[in-house]
Amino acid sequence: MSGADDDWRIGHGFDVHAFGPGDHIRLGGISIPHHRGLIAHSDGDVVAHALADAMLGAAGLPDIGQQFPDSDSRYHGLDGMEMLDCVRALLLNEGLRLWHADTTIVAQQPRLAPYLDAMRSALGKTLGIAPRPVGIKATTTERLGAIGNEQGIAVYAVVLLRPA
Repeated sequence: MSGADDDWRIGHGFDVHAFGPGDHIRLGGISIPHHRGLIAHSDGDVVAHALADAMLGAAGLPDIGQQFPDSDSRYHGLDGMEMLDCVRALLLNEGLRLWHADTTIVAQQPRLAPYLDAMRSALGKTLGIAPRPVGIKATTTERLGAIGNEQGIAVYAVVLLRPA
């Protein structure tokens, strides 16, 4: 049996940003105090960016670089949660909705465990899947590579879409 109800789709996203000047970082829609910020054209929310790319990929739509190009000044400083809300609207227009999202934040610093529940809540509301939880985890690279040397933060995201 096949039909619209069977049109489940999986998407994968990835984003990375380098550290730069600043006094906080924005992850999963919340501000986290840190002695550095993230360098980005938008707000640098790598969690939101990875999720947006995963959602767009699952829907077969152009990635965030094409949807929100850094060459367009309208997107300078764009809030990652606003970006996710726009992507959610694009999905609905395609007859799709987000069913589940799972992310892994890769960062040596700052320690993120105290902020995961707040991120989960903010993301769930913006993505329209609250109160169902958004999977969000944080890990380090055990001081290996660029992330381990505290040069930036990366995020992997996987999403499951289904017909709206």
